[in-house]
Amino acid sequence: MAVHAHPDDESSKGAATTARYAASGAEVLVVSCTGGERGSVLNPSYGRQITDLEEMRQVRTVEMAAAAEALGVQHRWLGFVDSGLPEGDPLPPLPPGCFALTPLEEAAAPLVEIVREFRPHVITTYDPTGGYPHPDHIMCHRVAKEAFETAGDPERYRDRGAPWTPLKLYYNHDFSMTRIRTMHEAMIDAGLESPFGDWVESRAAREIPEREVTTRIPCAESFPARDAALVAHATQIDPDGFFFATPRDLEAQVWPVEEYELAASRVATTLPEDDLFAGIAGDEGGAP
Repeated sequence: MAVHAHPDDESSKGAATTARYAASGAEVLVVSCTGGERGSVLNPSYGRQITDLEEMRQVRTVEMAAAAEALGVQHRWLGFVDSGLPEGDPLPPLPPGCFALTPLEEAAAPLVEIVREFRPHVITTYDPTGGYPHPDHIMCHRVAKEAFETAGDPERYRDRGAPWTPLKLYYNHDFSMTRIRTMHEAMIDAGLESPFGDWVESRAAREIPEREVTTRIPCAESFPARDAALVAHATQIDPDGFFFATPRDLEAQVWPVEEYELAASRVATTLPEDDLFAGIAGDEGGAP
C-alpha cells in the first residue's frame, strides 16, 4: 500500500516500484488522501487554468484513474480536501475543513479501515518532513504512521473492521540530493545540459539533511509505466518539462533504482535491502 497526499504524488514518488510489484503479481493499492482540489495547473501546455475546486477535483479524478491504469495498481480515495500550499510572510491560515487541519484520529480512521480491508504487508509513505513542507504531505506521514501503528490493535478504531497488522513501513526518497547530484553529474559528463544545476548549487540544497537509505529497488524496466502515469496527470506534468529532462537510457544506466528508508519493521531483515518484502514469508499475515 502506497499512501500519498495528492493525485500525481503516486506517479512522481515510488511509481516504478509499485508498477514493478504489480507486474510481478503482487496486489498493490495506492491511497490518495486528498482530491488535489487546490492544486494549480502546472503544465503550461495544458491550455487553461482551473479555479473552481469542484471542477479541479473532477479533472484530477479522471487523471488519477488513468495513472492507476498505467501503473497497473488499485486505487482508493481517503476523501479529504486539499489544504493548498500556503505562501507569503507571514503564511496565511489553512482553509477550514482541509486535510491538514483534521484531527489525527479522524483523518486516520478511514485509512485504518482500508488497511484492515486490503491487509497490506508493506506500507510506503513520506518521512516526517513530508519530503517537502507541504502541510498535506506532513499530514499524510502522520496518518500513514498512525494507521501502521494501530491497525492491528483491536482496542483502537473498533468500528473500522477486523484488526490487521502491517509488517513494514517505508519512507520514499525519490528526491534525495544524492540522486539529483548523481544525475546532474552524469548529464554534464555526457555533454548534456542538466536541469538540476541551480538546484544542486543552491544553498538550500546544500543544507538539506540526507536521510538514511536502507532499501534500493531495481525498477528501470518499469520506468515506461512510471512515465505514462506522469503524463496522465496532464494538469500537473509538462511532458517537455523537468520530469522528462533526463534521457531515459542514461537514467537507467546511472540510477536504475528507487530508494526507501525502512522506518519500522515487525520482521527480521538484513540491511541494505533490494526488496520491500525482504524478511516476509509468503504466507505470513498480520491478522490476530
